[in-house]
Amino acid sequence: MFQGWTDRAATRHKRGMALTLALVAVVSPLNAAEAAGVRKVSVDGTTVTVSLDDAVRSASSFVLAGPDRIALDIEGADPGGSLISGGPVSRVRQGRFDGKTTRIVFDLAEPAIVSRGAFSPDGKSLTLSLAPVDPLRLAIASAEDRKLYKSPFAARAKPPRSSYSLTVPLAPARSNVPRPKIYGPAGRPLVVIDAGHGGHDPGAISPTSGVREKDVTLGVARQIRDALIASGRVRVALTREDDRFYVLRERSAIARNLKADLFISVHADAAPATTATGATVYTLSEVASDREAQLLAQRENRADVINGVDLGAENKDIASILVDLAQRETMNASAGFASLLKREAGRYVPFRSDYHKMAGLAVLKSPDMPSILLEVGYLTN
Repeated sequence: MFQGWTDRAATRHKRGMALTLALVAVVSPLNAAEAAGVRKVSVDGTTVTVSLDDAVRSASSFVLAGPDRIALDIEGADPGGSLISGGPVSRVRQGRFDGKTTRIVFDLAEPAIVSRGAFSPDGKSLTLSLAPVDPLRLAIASAEDRKLYKSPFAARAKPPRSSYSLTVPLAPARSNVPRPKIYGPAGRPLVVIDAGHGGHDPGAISPTSGVREKDVTLGVARQIRDALIASGRVRVALTREDDRFYVLRERSAIARNLKADLFISVHADAAPATTATGATVYTLSEVASDREAQLLAQRENRADVINGVDLGAENKDIASILVDLAQRETMNASAGFASLLKREAGRYVPFRSDYHKMAGLAVLKSPDMPSILLEVGYLTN
């Protein structure tokens, strides 16, 4: 079932070239400010310092659980420079998140969160303070909003002046998350499969073969999709069909926007013990459920929280109870599917004896959609 994991030159008219060069000459003054480059990222104890060769306007950070990481997005920066880990940070990675943002990821050797952060007066350096926490506090932090850091440079910066104006027709704004292709016959239940990691985030890497988790999970997701489509009993969508990265909340949001009946996030674990073997199924824990219900109920816009039901007219306590009840029912459905998966897939995949675990993973926190995270095995041994 899980085999195949790693599976114009044309001349141009001179007038056309002249027009192209003229357009470049017109547009160039609009790009007066180039992106700053990351010079160095270092971790000294619980202090993280990001040095840049020019000022930037802002940055933001957020926590990711399972595996535990802190992600830092710097607006107006290009990746580069040296990366030095230390303290609670086992590894530092960076990459371009979009055309104007660099994302730096701090892999954590032990649970930690950002307690505070500030830019230097010239906007060329950002310092973050890390605070060690227990796993529960980290799980709670993974459900919280980003921490924002405004550079003093942002208040002083003025847009470049130009004697030119340029009007460009733009395509309609894309929604917050993409809508993937749905395979299978209409009217059938919809299963959304999420291939974990992707893009600049490789996930676990096999120390012997160098195989990356992001490639394994995409291969497995495609295999499951093809098998389910062949059955004709369900519709299937993948959160990603290529090597791209989404944050955890975007993955489950894709499924919820499609009104999925089931969400499966596929991973291939890392383990320090070479004897570790077998698949594991994670569902949402009671503690994480309580905290998530509270956070959902406290949001100002509570429309469409539970299967399209608008809770905006309800008071805080009632909304919290309704979300909690819905989430507990969803948790029971998720746990039931975990048992079914073990029963049906056990013929193809070895499972751990304690195959069902509960955790506060962000991808599992949809209050109205049964969700599981399937660790198909251990790449690290």
